[in-house]
Amino acid sequence: MDLHGKVALITGGTMGLGAAIGIELARRGADISLAARNIGGPAEETRSAIAALGRRCLLLTADFCQADDCAHAVEQTSAELGRLDVLVHNAGGPSPGKIDEISPDQWRQTIDLHVNANFYLVRAALPHLRKAREGAIVTVSSTAGVLGVPGAIAYATAKGAIPQFTRSLARDLADDNIRVNCVAPGVIRTRFHDDMTAQRRELNLKHRIPLHREGTPEQVADVVALLVTNDYMTGETVVIDGGLTSRIA
Repeated sequence: MDLHGKVALITGGTMGLGAAIGIELARRGADISLAARNIGGPAEETRSAIAALGRRCLLLTADFCQADDCAHAVEQTSAELGRLDVLVHNAGGPSPGKIDEISPDQWRQTIDLHVNANFYLVRAALPHLRKAREGAIVTVSSTAGVLGVPGAIAYATAKGAIPQFTRSLARDLADDNIRVNCVAPGVIRTRFHDDMTAQRRELNLKHRIPLHREGTPEQVADVVALLVTNDYMTGETVVIDGGLTSRIA
């Protein structure tokens, strides 16, 4: 898919992975709609970076746990930027706790944000993607969804559901020429891992990650751009984790 003249909606797009994805897709020619629960200084910095590339950038607020907010983000993107060709649901957040430590509300909110929001957004976006006669959807899982992770059962469960949603959706939408793929990052240098202890970081770098370094948002954005632009990829989950999930000893 040639992104020149296309429009991409990216949730959680104002900082970290979302910002890097927005900037990379803009670099490749797309106009960008960035939707997040809170819009602040980092959002304006990201918009400025996209504008410097000569692309339009729309900032939207939305609570992705709410179906109406998801639909509004899609409709506002299409109304103000003229179309919708690419959807990337990147919004998410940590949800620590073992099964006897988290509340039912925390469980439901985690599933809503990471799983149900994909359903809400895709349902709203489908008429626009079909109208474009080609489209790309990228979901965001995690190595936690591949391997599981201790002390974060809600998060790992939600992220584990996303690749299956991706595979099933890819089969459903193939006849519409809409491709659906997933990226599963490992330990990436963003605010998401700000609360990681020095001891845990040392364990990751020395013993768990074969490449002995954290990834960057830009490296994840490169993979997302590949999934968006390569029109012979669908139903795939691409892990980018420095070898973390492949380690057997």
